[in-house]
Amino acid sequence: MPRLNRNERAIAVNALKRAAPYIRMFKRKIFVLKAGGDAFATPEGTRTIMEQVGLLQGVGIRVVLVHGGGPQSTKLAEALGVTTEFVDGRRVTDESSLEIAMMVLNGQINTRLLAACRDLSIPAVGISGVDGGLIRAHKRPPVSSDSGETVDYGFVGDIDEVDTSIILKQLDNDLIPVISPLSADESGTLLNINADTVAAAIAVALGAEKLMFATGAPGILESVDDPRSVISYLDVSGLTKLRDEGRLADGMLPKAAAIERALNGGVPRVHVISYNLADSLLLEIFTNEGMGTLVVNDIENLSPAEQG
Repeated sequence: MPRLNRNERAIAVNALKRAAPYIRMFKRKIFVLKAGGDAFATPEGTRTIMEQVGLLQGVGIRVVLVHGGGPQSTKLAEALGVTTEFVDGRRVTDESSLEIAMMVLNGQINTRLLAACRDLSIPAVGISGVDGGLIRAHKRPPVSSDSGETVDYGFVGDIDEVDTSIILKQLDNDLIPVISPLSADESGTLLNINADTVAAAIAVALGAEKLMFATGAPGILESVDDPRSVISYLDVSGLTKLRDEGRLADGMLPKAAAIERALNGGVPRVHVISYNLADSLLLEIFTNEGMGTLVVNDIENLSPAEQG
C-alpha cells in the first residue's frame, strides 16, 4: 500500500472522524440495497458497487442485496425475437419472457455478482425467492392500468409472505444474501416479481434500518427531464403529489409504490441514489449532505442537519 503524504493523511483522518458517528449508529443494523440490472451492465460498474457493499459489511452493517435484470432480459428477448411489453413501468411476463427472466436473473446476473464478490473477498451467497420458500407469492390477477385498461401481467407474482429466517441465517453467518426476485406459488408455478417490490417487502419483513435504491437517475427529480433537479428530501405526501402530477415516469412508478410500501411498513428511511456517481452509496450513508433523495413518512421528523 503506497504511503500517504501529509495532506492525504489529513484528508483520510478527517473523513474517518466524520464517518465514525454513522459507523457506531448503524453497526449490526440491516440495510436492504436494490440495484437494477443497468448497475451491473459492465464488470467495472459491478465492481464499483460491490466494493462499497463490502465496505459497509466491513464496518458492521448487515447488507441484503436485491438485484434486477430488466435491461439484460430485454436485450436477450430482442436477440431471441421475443416481444417485450411494459405497462405502468412493469414488465408483462408470458411463458417465453419467464424463461428469459430465469436465465438472466439466476443464471447470469446473480452468478456474476457472486463471482465479483469472490474477487473482492466478500462473503456472499446467491439465493432467489424460490429457495427455501423465501418469498411466497400468487399469480397476479388481471388489473386496471393507470389508463383504465384491464391488463393481464402473465406470470407476474404478488407477494404474500417473506420468510426472513432464510436471510437471517445468512446474515448471522456474516454472509451477504444476493437475492434474485423470482418466486413461485404454492403449486410451484414460477413467477417474476418486480425487484423494487421484492426489496421493499424484504426490508419491511426484516425491520431494516434503511432501504436503498441504486438507479440510473441521481435521485428523485423535480422535473423528469432535468437531471439537476434532484429533490434532497421528500415525504410520502410529496411523493404522492409528484405521481399524481405525472412527474414520475417509467421505472420510477414501481419504485414510488415500493417506497410507500416500505415506509408504511415501518422502514424509517428510504434512499434513492445513482450508481453512476462515484461512491454514492457511501456518501449517502456516511455524510449529512448525502448524494440523492431521502424519503421519509413526514419531513417534520427530520433533524435540521438532515434537512441541510
